[in-house]
Amino acid sequence: MPAVQAAGAPATAWSAPATRAPAGSSPPTTVPASAAVAGSDALTRLKDHAATALFQRIGARLSDPALGEDQLRALVHAELNQVVEEEQVPLTGEERRRLIREVLDDALGLGPLQRLIDDESVTEVMVNGPDMVYVEQHGKLARTGARFTSEEHLRRVIERIVSRVGRRIDESSPMVDARLEDGSRVNAIIPPLAFSGSTLTIRKFSRDPFQVEDLIRFGTLSPQMADLLRACVQARLNIIVSGGTGTGKTTLLNVLSSFIPDGERIVTIEDAVELQLQQEHVVQLESRPPNSEGRGQVTIRDLVRNSLRMRPDRIVVGEVRGGESLDMLQAMNTGHDGSLSTVHANSPRDAIARLETLVLMAGMDLPLRAIREQVASAVDVIVQLTRLRDGTRRVTAITEVHGMEGQTVTLQDAFLFDYAAGVDPSGRFRGTTVPTGVRPRFTDRFADLGIALPPQIFATAGTGGFR
Repeated sequence: MPAVQAAGAPATAWSAPATRAPAGSSPPTTVPASAAVAGSDALTRLKDHAATALFQRIGARLSDPALGEDQLRALVHAELNQVVEEEQVPLTGEERRRLIREVLDDALGLGPLQRLIDDESVTEVMVNGPDMVYVEQHGKLARTGARFTSEEHLRRVIERIVSRVGRRIDESSPMVDARLEDGSRVNAIIPPLAFSGSTLTIRKFSRDPFQVEDLIRFGTLSPQMADLLRACVQARLNIIVSGGTGTGKTTLLNVLSSFIPDGERIVTIEDAVELQLQQEHVVQLESRPPNSEGRGQVTIRDLVRNSLRMRPDRIVVGEVRGGESLDMLQAMNTGHDGSLSTVHANSPRDAIARLETLVLMAGMDLPLRAIREQVASAVDVIVQLTRLRDGTRRVTAITEVHGMEGQTVTLQDAFLFDYAAGVDPSGRFRGTTVPTGVRPRFTDRFADLGIALPPQIFATAGTGGFR
């Protein structure tokens, strides 16, 4: 979500990272009709026949590496025009344009999904079998008129996507994560695991990455929170972005990484490359699944270990979800300050518990207290993202990790979301994330490094405390 995906303020909703909706806009209930496949059976049959004839004429040239994208598109367009002329079927101008556009999409794009991918208001595309295509627009789900002609048609599109990034999908490997050329995240799962038919999910990302000013405008962050997070990154604090699925973790990670000073060597590690760092000195590493013989797999954990030999100033792990969390925590504890990562959790306290569980997945027989001490000494700040019921995404907590107290990792909230403000008549939350009135201990490091931060940022009548 195929950028933070974070969301809006009471008057402006940011629904997902692929769109910048104007203030006050209301989400449409359906995708534009241009996304739908032709409604006429006769036109559908003509489209299928034209596509077959086109592939017979130039099928081999579609994969010709000597042809550039523009040349290939021009060739397909010319040949398709010829095929339509030879059919001698009377078509209106609109029907002819639709026919050519849809066959072009099938030949060079993603078939009936191409119009949805091109629509900047669509932030996620979800295919639940050939006949059910949903999208997310402005934080709301809606079913579209788009459909595939058959399960085989949908499988061809899935295989086209995964083959472009060197992945495969078949009955022996029926699940795959991949990405589109624009960086959008793709997940596909096919029968026999997908009982109702092949399933495809595309999380789109903004072609123009969000900046911190955008998240402030959306209401995801307040200016005070942005100043604090900027200071945290510049002071080389280790930061974990926590949140559920689709809350905007990757987009926020992008924004946080933009605060890293130029001139530092950044190594990013991801399952599928999604981060859009703007600095010049960036090394992007991507994991690799096993081949058809079950060999050649390179895991996130392998890449984290290798990155330590690459002289990184910063290590950015797209998401920790397994044993690599232990290697990341050890890196944070052994001189690699300023690391950034994300984790799936619903609160800062849950994020700590999640990290403990992930460390246990590393297969090391460590006592729980030793794991908690690792977490408490490695992680400085947890930034919690939440997708609220109104579809907006907000940073609902900025929490300092204090240390250990007995067997417990102690946390201190610097900012918390005010749910008490309720909702307005349109169903949007009126509340904002406000300071708790407690000044985090890590601000002492700001003073040592000469990082200016107005003390009134934390001034409020809030009720933050240890927990």
